[in-house]
Amino acid sequence: MAIITEITAIHLEHRFGETQAYGMARGLTPARNATLILLETDAGVTGIGEAWGPGAMVAGSLEVVKPYFIGRDLYDREQIPPYIYNQRYHLGIQNTVTSCLGGINTAIYDAMGKLLGLPLYKLLGGLNTERVPAYASDGYFSNDPRNQLAEQLAGFRDQGFPGVKIKIGRGPADDVTRVACARDVLGPDVALMVDVNGNYTVDLALDSMRRIAEFDIHFYEEPLPPTDFDGYRELRRRAPIPVATGEALYTAHDFKRLIDGRGADVIQPDLTICGGIDPTREIAILARLANLRLSPHVWGAAVGLAAAIHFIAAQPPSPHTDNIPAPMLLEYDRGQCALRDALLAHPIPCIDGHLTVPTDPGLGIELDWDVVEKYRVG
Repeated sequence: MAIITEITAIHLEHRFGETQAYGMARGLTPARNATLILLETDAGVTGIGEAWGPGAMVAGSLEVVKPYFIGRDLYDREQIPPYIYNQRYHLGIQNTVTSCLGGINTAIYDAMGKLLGLPLYKLLGGLNTERVPAYASDGYFSNDPRNQLAEQLAGFRDQGFPGVKIKIGRGPADDVTRVACARDVLGPDVALMVDVNGNYTVDLALDSMRRIAEFDIHFYEEPLPPTDFDGYRELRRRAPIPVATGEALYTAHDFKRLIDGRGADVIQPDLTICGGIDPTREIAILARLANLRLSPHVWGAAVGLAAAIHFIAAQPPSPHTDNIPAPMLLEYDRGQCALRDALLAHPIPCIDGHLTVPTDPGLGIELDWDVVEKYRVG
């Protein structure tokens, strides 16, 4: 047994200013944020997790859910969130309560791994691969004239990434311009993904898809708002490009509705949003049963990235055996973000477009506390 004695949230923010703001079709950001979840036990082990969302909202959610965890055994982890959801059912699931629970869930797994002396992937079923293939997620809209699309993508073709993703979604005509530029810079052999961030309706998405299909698009991400399930079902039926979505969906409930409606070809849960490791395992099973591809979304700090690396490394290939025509890819954000690149005492190596799976117990990472304090808010 190992009893949970305390849970705290640390909000981090890396500000780089309006002149360097970058982002998506819905808007740009002059800062990157993340919330770390620290979970202490009476065994002297502290687990680390990460939760998505504004720091104040995550902290407020933690005050609501923390009493349910204090005094409980780590290994009771799957008993607690359902009780919270059932007792406080008016809150729903699409909010920072779920992302906060996800940060706690990841921290519990990190603590369990440390107590058992096992890396996280061992707790998830074993190691399928020591190197996780990643696609470089860049190609942002940017206020910086020195950091436009072509400048952001320069070099990716020679870094070994099997794929690169860019932002589109400001209109079908502009989409063509950006995709043509990306394909020219990257060449024909790098898989090209595009991301609308839910800024289109079905008719606009179809118009955009038809215009850019000739550029060999690997998948078209989040064309519609996340809960337009009917729209996704209609769009996928008519789309000339594979549809990917899921980063803004919460728990297996949302994903079951998407998957049952055959609304996407590629399912993209984010461990820091959808509820943590256990819900993502449920989502992966749903996708596997429906014979759909999985490609976890990551756009936060180094802790969430490490959790996603372990998760993918432990996934069995499905339906493949020896021949894998389309390996499961991890999103590897390359936008300016010290919370991802500087937060760890020993950064996770990325070699030839593949991230090396940590092998130390738990998440296998160690925070650089000087960096934590540098970017800590409040």
